Amino acid sequence: MDINDLRSIVTVLSMLSFLGIVWWAYGVKSNKKRFEEAANLPFADEETDRAELGLSSGDELRKTS
Repeated sequence: MDINDLRSIVTVLSMLSFLGIVWWAYGVKSNKKRFEEAANLPFADEETDRAELGLSSGDELRKTS
């Protein structure tokens, strides 16, 4: 086995890893809800703050600050 065989094996393993990640991210439907919840995490504190102040939108929050 020479260096070119090793390079070929690493290339194939890298491609399979990439395709596995793409399948995991886009192919599995059960992950969609979990990914959407994770995408909204940065806004969770803002919504909680608005609820505590009794405000309905971000515009009202800016007016009171």
